[in-house]
Amino acid sequence: MNPLTIDGAQGEGGGQILRSALTLSLLRRQPFRIERIRAGRAHPGLMRQHLACVEAAARIGLARVDGAHVGSTALEFEPQGLVAGHHEIEIGSAGSTLLVLQTILLPLLAADGPSRVRIHGATHNPLAPSADFVAEGFLPLLRRMGANATLSVERPGFMPAGGGVIEAVVGPSSLVALPLEDRGALRDVRIEALVCGLPREIAERELGVVARRLRLRADQCHVVERPRSEATGNALHAILQYQHLRVVVQALGRRGLRAEQVAQGLCEDVRRYMLGDGAVDEHLADQLLLPLVFAGGGSFTTGRPSGHLESNARLIEAFGAARIAIAPAQGDPAKTWLVRVDAVR
Repeated sequence: MNPLTIDGAQGEGGGQILRSALTLSLLRRQPFRIERIRAGRAHPGLMRQHLACVEAAARIGLARVDGAHVGSTALEFEPQGLVAGHHEIEIGSAGSTLLVLQTILLPLLAADGPSRVRIHGATHNPLAPSADFVAEGFLPLLRRMGANATLSVERPGFMPAGGGVIEAVVGPSSLVALPLEDRGALRDVRIEALVCGLPREIAERELGVVARRLRLRADQCHVVERPRSEATGNALHAILQYQHLRVVVQALGRRGLRAEQVAQGLCEDVRRYMLGDGAVDEHLADQLLLPLVFAGGGSFTTGRPSGHLESNARLIEAFGAARIAIAPAQGDPAKTWLVRVDAVR
């Protein structure tokens, strides 16, 4: 099969194009060549984070790879099959463990045996979904679609040191389409403030602000303390349980940012989602296209599409995997868009 040529600078021009290409290549046994990788970024080419995704995909796909080194702006990838089993993956930096898992999760669901994957790096990275977002929001939705997959955090890891470890257990699965055009009624709100190697007072201050601003009860707000690993850090999550799905909103603390500011940022994002009509929030929307392709199609509503969503859609179409329509839903186009995925068999 001739390799597909991909412009890595198209659309938002980030690492998502590479990760999605790796996933699609493994699922469809389609070799590809990607050029101008992250060409518009301050540091173009592959970084350790992206290289870890390539290496993980190559391992489970028995792939022939050319150009897999830090700083490379072009890469060739030719998979030969899918290998289930135990995989230990070291990012070697504070890169996101969840983005590596995202790259290989669907291919492992399509493999012919169970897999156990341990990934070392950051579990909470400001440029990626957190472990809590995936475990509480994304994976439960995938399991409703038929996925046999669980995620546990062995040790949290934050920027800049990393030091975290996640473990995913994945079994062979077939996904079915799941319409997500209506979130349904709000049933519960839970707030979790994680502190790792930091004073409990930080989490308590965050929860105090969130409780006042969102008018929550004390029993809806929880401190989660973890002993210091190789990195200290703080993360704040709102878990919104609706009738038809669970939405997770995240905010990460960082040096120089007061606990009250972290909490205020989370409250603003929660209110922004609640004021919209779309079922799926912006970050979950970015994660859903590929599972819906694997499931044979489906649809969801969301807010105004992000650059990540649109770039992902165009890449999926370039692989010939699906036709994707993104258009304003009935009503206010500033608030709600309908995304429809029609997979190509």
